Amino acid sequence: MNTASSNELFLGRQPILDREQKLVAYELLFRSGTQNVANVTDGVTATATVIANAFTELGIGDALGHCRGFINVDEAFLFSDVLELLPREAVVLEILETVPPTPEVVARCRELKEAGFTLALDDVIQISPEFSELLALVEIIKVDLQPLQNGELATLTARLKPLRKKLLAEKVDSREQMETCLQLGYELFQGYYFAKPTIIAGKKLNHSQLALMKLMSLLLSDADTIELEAAFKPEPGLTVNLLRMTNSVGCGCTVRITSLRHAITVLGRRQLQRWLQLLLYASGSGGGMDSPLLQLAATRGRLMELLATSLRKNDTTFADEAFMVGIMSLMPALVGLPIADIVAPLSLPDIVRDALIEENGPLGDLLKITAAAEYGDPDEMREYLAVVSTLDAPTLNRCSAQALAWATSINQDNPDHS
Repeated sequence: MNTASSNELFLGRQPILDREQKLVAYELLFRSGTQNVANVTDGVTATATVIANAFTELGIGDALGHCRGFINVDEAFLFSDVLELLPREAVVLEILETVPPTPEVVARCRELKEAGFTLALDDVIQISPEFSELLALVEIIKVDLQPLQNGELATLTARLKPLRKKLLAEKVDSREQMETCLQLGYELFQGYYFAKPTIIAGKKLNHSQLALMKLMSLLLSDADTIELEAAFKPEPGLTVNLLRMTNSVGCGCTVRITSLRHAITVLGRRQLQRWLQLLLYASGSGGGMDSPLLQLAATRGRLMELLATSLRKNDTTFADEAFMVGIMSLMPALVGLPIADIVAPLSLPDIVRDALIEENGPLGDLLKITAAAEYGDPDEMREYLAVVSTLDAPTLNRCSAQALAWATSINQDNPDHS
């Protein structure tokens, strides 16, 4: 892998949750066109350097907030000096299943552990005697559910429990798998069941959500402040949440907000619409401000806004529309309705409607890039970036890190998300 290809390295991420389905970490997926960097010495150094730089230039450490970042480590990367530049308190080194448990590997892992790194072992599907020393060093064991039947999973878990390590169930694709692992005592969970926006279905808008949709429609139609206040008054819970969010550090306010009219005046229509959209997810996603769906929606909206700003630097309308597309694109996951039915009663601009329903137009292109970035799919990202030729991988990576930081700040600045 040459320098050019290392510049094309893409950043993806997948949430890791605890037993209450609260976010505790992300697996950071650093993907490039090189499939097996272990065979290319220069490629290993380049990849390691990019990852190390991600915690400085891209600000991934700040973006993670209270969450940790799990980073895949192959054999060659394990022995790279650049690895030691990573912040020990912010990362978990995930030893890939392809790493042989040789004496040299075990010694290196022991050295990293003594240096303060947290180690995890990836894709465990059985316990082999030769891995005993490595298992003793790691703090987290990631069990791959995909190839295991329920009986096999129960047997493997029973053998792992005496090791007194944190067990992480990965590739959790269904509610049944989640419940099985909960019963078996797993502490951490990762998989498409939590991360894919299509997995939450069959919900109806509750009263608070209907009020939020009404408020969003009023903002889109440029209603006056009196109408907005009147729509808030029957919803004291929403009013309290809005004032709490408005008073948060993440909102950038330097004065305390004491009334709805004050909040609307200080925030402005543009920022108020953003908070209403996020409140909509918080009110219906079960996990509140800490839910993976809210985090995904907030990150997606902000990433699209940042990409739109990169494309059209002085076009705030285009940026606002991009944010709206990002947020609204996950509404089917929240309420279990087709996107066409959701947007039908809203007076949305054609460019927004086309992006949401058909994934067409400039905002549709940005939506495709954003969705591909969520899963770290390098082929799709490269394909979609080629369509929007004025965007490149470094810009996408930088905007992704900024978007994740913004979404993380929502949770940090609102510790009471009950």
